[in-house]
Amino acid sequence: MPTVFIPAALRPMTHGQDSVTLDGATVRELINALDQRYPGIKAKLCQADTLRPGLAVIIDAQLARGGLGADVPENSEVHFIPAIGGGSG
Repeated sequence: MPTVFIPAALRPMTHGQDSVTLDGATVRELINALDQRYPGIKAKLCQADTLRPGLAVIIDAQLARGGLGADVPENSEVHFIPAIGGGSG
C-alpha cells in the first residue's frame, strides 16, 4: 500500500501523524481514503473535483501531472507540497 506523507499544516487533522499507509491506486482514491480516516482533510487538499490551486503531488520523487487521476503504484511514497512558480523575466 502507498504511504502518504502529511504536510505539517495538516498534521493536527491526523492527530500528529506525519505519514499514513492507505489503500488506493490513484491520487483521488488516496485522498478519499484519507478523508474516511480523517474527515475534512479532503477539503484542505481539493477544490471541487481537482487539487487545490498551488498544490502539487509528488509520487516517488516525480511530479504527478495527472492530478487526481494520477496512478499511484503499490508501495509508493506520496507527498502533497506547495507548487513552486517561476520567477520574472
